[in-house]
Amino acid sequence: MNALPERCSGPGRPKDLEKRAAILEAAKRLFPRHGFEGTSMDAVAAEAGVSKLTVYSHFGGKEALFIETIRCKCDGLMPCSLFEVNVDAPVRGQLLGVARAFFAMMMSDGALGMHRTLVASSQQSPKLAKLFWEAGPMQVQAALAEMLQEEVDARQLDIADTRRAASQFFSLLKGEHHARMLFGCGQPTTQEVEAHLEATVDMFLRAYGSR
Repeated sequence: MNALPERCSGPGRPKDLEKRAAILEAAKRLFPRHGFEGTSMDAVAAEAGVSKLTVYSHFGGKEALFIETIRCKCDGLMPCSLFEVNVDAPVRGQLLGVARAFFAMMMSDGALGMHRTLVASSQQSPKLAKLFWEAGPMQVQAALAEMLQEEVDARQLDIADTRRAASQFFSLLKGEHHARMLFGCGQPTTQEVEAHLEATVDMFLRAYGSR
């Protein structure tokens, strides 16, 4: 399973790894809060407690730091192990695990803030939106498509196009709750979220369950 490589730590000595981790944590806080244009490398360095030269030595530039921040966030909330298939276990349980992790990630303050920022700046910075898509959503979707293909090969699911099915699954999961949160219209209760996730998984299985 290599669709979501775990690269957050990076190579280097222990002190270098600590600085790299501090920079990434600072970037995770600042990018959603201030957006790409509003987040300077000086601000990241100050937030991380390192020099600007150290930030550049680890990531080269702001675009590279932004991409790695998105990848690291996805790796932390949706690790590779989440997509490992156990053909002896019920598919429903595995899909529910993915659904809960994905929904929690999408509804986090950081993800919602980043979404609003990217939508607001998409016309002025289309490249930034493309970088975000390729570093985050596209990788997660590819990981699910690979997982679904393994289930198809094991005759647990019947799907002709697993990439399309993965896209459909994540779109269904976001649903009304994600839109309401983006608009500031209230947060669903734990019971509402769980009912939504289970209903989504059941609908998906009715469409793609092995016949």
